[in-house]
Amino acid sequence: MKNYNIAAIGGDGIGPEVIEAGVEVLDALAKADGGFAFRFESFPWSSQLYLDQGHYIPPGGLEQLKAFDAIFFGAVGSQKVPDHVSLWGLRLPICQGFDQYANVRPTRVLPGVKGPLANGKDIDWVVIRENSEGEYSGVGGRVHRGLPIEAASDVAIFTRTGVERIHRFAFELAMKRPRKHLTLVTKSNAQRHGMVMWDEIFFEVAKDYPAVKWDRELVDAMTTRMVLKPATIDVMVATNLHADILSDLAAALSGSLGIAPTANLNPERRFPSMFEPIHGSAFDITGKGVANPVATFWTASMMLEHLGEAKAAARLMKAVERVTASGVHTPDLGGTAKTKDVTRAVIAAL
Repeated sequence: MKNYNIAAIGGDGIGPEVIEAGVEVLDALAKADGGFAFRFESFPWSSQLYLDQGHYIPPGGLEQLKAFDAIFFGAVGSQKVPDHVSLWGLRLPICQGFDQYANVRPTRVLPGVKGPLANGKDIDWVVIRENSEGEYSGVGGRVHRGLPIEAASDVAIFTRTGVERIHRFAFELAMKRPRKHLTLVTKSNAQRHGMVMWDEIFFEVAKDYPAVKWDRELVDAMTTRMVLKPATIDVMVATNLHADILSDLAAALSGSLGIAPTANLNPERRFPSMFEPIHGSAFDITGKGVANPVATFWTASMMLEHLGEAKAAARLMKAVERVTASGVHTPDLGGTAKTKDVTRAVIAAL
């Protein structure tokens, strides 16, 4: 039997609630399968820890995480801590520290879920987000604070290595999908340095993948294409900021942020990868027991696939789809089910 060591970081808001549900479902799946087992270790890294002790990740924390096969992450963000402090205190140090440069966000309308588009069933996309540099590289600063000449800058850093590897990752993923289609998304008409380099490197890499059809779109035009012509899209690759925005739009078009998963991958597996639902802390429903755990279950399926348990990953998604099709929905999908109701239903379906 294979044993997988998973670091569970609930974090803030509804994060602990959905991670608890995810752990429960994964344990049930492991028992039903019989070929593998999980050992979860919980880490109390959160905004409350920051408020109490002055840090999100304690000294030596990243070194601790290196020993795990994967990281199961809930959410970070608190109304008591500025967003830029919480993001740079917890999530980004893990993503950047473990070179999780490929952020993968699949999107489709699950059975029984009604999205806002009449042609929503045409949505079957994967957004590939460059996850290590670009607009979130952290380069910049502020000077002359409070004075009329105060200035602030955020510098987007694009490296040839960083851009080429995310394009190759996107082409490889597109190759594995039936349509074999990839769309490059940039803003190279206005951002004439970094974005133009993104385009040029994409064209170079494309020569190595003649079986993949590709096109390109400016990011503003891509938002309209996602709404008006969803059937023309398969895989998208974009920068850290652009893909961050597009993937939230994709999640909304599929019915709810509560069903959208994320994988932060280190494809070379030199470090553990991190898997998290897309929805964030959701302060408005924290503690009410109504958070949608579907995004976490889908995220767990992606984690299983990454660990080499493709059969179990497919089984979990089949169970999730059976539950969504049956109408067991939390309020974000128009239902009345609680988090525990959906969790129990998925375990029963397994």
